[in-house]
Amino acid sequence: MAYINKSLAGLGKTDRQRLAAVIRGTKGTISVSDASEILGVPSPVVAKMLARWAVKGWLSRVRRGLYIPVPLESRTAEVPLEDPWLIAGRVFDPCYIGGWSAAEYWDLTEQIFRTVLVMTVKKPRERRPEFNGTKFLARTISRKAFFGLKPVWRGSEKISVSDPSRTILDMFNDPGLGGGIRSTADMFSNYLSSEDKDLDLLIGYADRLANGAVFKRLGFLLERTAPDEKNAINACRAHLTKGNAKLEPRQNNKRLITRWRLLVPEGWIREQQVD
Repeated sequence: MAYINKSLAGLGKTDRQRLAAVIRGTKGTISVSDASEILGVPSPVVAKMLARWAVKGWLSRVRRGLYIPVPLESRTAEVPLEDPWLIAGRVFDPCYIGGWSAAEYWDLTEQIFRTVLVMTVKKPRERRPEFNGTKFLARTISRKAFFGLKPVWRGSEKISVSDPSRTILDMFNDPGLGGGIRSTADMFSNYLSSEDKDLDLLIGYADRLANGAVFKRLGFLLERTAPDEKNAINACRAHLTKGNAKLEPRQNNKRLITRWRLLVPEGWIREQQVD
């Protein structure tokens, strides 16, 4: 049996009709601009209207000017997000779902990450916001780095997510986006054994991103996990840049692999493998 939220305050006939129209006309989230367009009412008036409905328990405020409907069976107005990706699209647009969140979507990992990772051109004041119990991590990238994306439907709305090769690229660009280099290496191994494997595409993406550290990490891990991929390994070597990069920027990298110009942490490679 469904429990009716007893904390919901009553609405008059006009408010009920307006709320119903707004919910019908939106796609899981309600913004002031959406409601203003649907109702034909000025934004300042609508803002107060939405806030009033939230106080009465019919809407849940996600952030300023953004709300989600409260299901009738909910016992509280503090409802969890039904689809955090929709919220990410509203809050951080233009953006895409990337890193470990995209890796989960493409079945490149069995790890469960509690934070939704969003790549955005915005420079949000708060990079680790929490909306209705769901945590987000926002990373800023340039507009020219918006490539290798796939539109996916979430209900009736399209959200961009990095494709499998772009997902791997982002994690080689910044291993922290995969939860660290060991987690990233595991996801890369899964990518190599998946139907989505496309090393030519991955190399092309890396060339387009133009970060020399990507080729150093990629070549090193290919040599360790897929030594038969000679063409991809040679392509990485052809793109080597000057200077040394770190395999894991957040760790103490002491061992230098000279052929890859890559510093790696102790324990990543046997003594006789170090040049």
